[in-house]
Amino acid sequence: MEDVINEIYNEVKRRCLLPSNAYGIGAWDHHIELVYKIATEINNEYGANYDIVALASLLHDVASITDKSYTEEHHIIGAQIAQELLAPYHLAKEDVELIKKCILNHRGSRLVQKTTPEEVCIADADAMAHFYSVPSLLRMVYVEKNMSIDEGAEFVYNKLQRSYNKLSHKGKEIILPNYQAAKILLLKK
Repeated sequence: MEDVINEIYNEVKRRCLLPSNAYGIGAWDHHIELVYKIATEINNEYGANYDIVALASLLHDVASITDKSYTEEHHIIGAQIAQELLAPYHLAKEDVELIKKCILNHRGSRLVQKTTPEEVCIADADAMAHFYSVPSLLRMVYVEKNMSIDEGAEFVYNKLQRSYNKLSHKGKEIILPNYQAAKILLLKK
């Protein structure tokens, strides 16, 4: 399975490097690879299958980087793309279905009941990634949104607070020190 994970890793990174990826390589450097690293580090704490978590974390945003117009429905289209990308590897049908389910249910903005440890792990890793990519969030508010220092700090903190609130109990335990540090750093409290 390691070969499959490596090939999917390379394929997703390749897509991030394409000029058609509106989000640029930052989507890889500051999010997708980060979600992959977090998910594969915490999967044991969730009792989740490493191979499923590795593949689902790499593919969770594949639709958004493939075509920006897919972003709103990237969880649905991403599950379809994942099935296409995984087809040549002849994985067990139940494994592919679970990977697709993780992609479908990874979005924190969709309050869907997650019924497997793999789904919870992927959704948590996706939210946790925001706590490790604060510099890219700050760039967004100050460069792209042209916010004042205080407005930007508050915006980023509120995003982190929303991410924290979407985490499972276990995810909150894991990320709590980062959440508390963000509050001190961004709100000076």
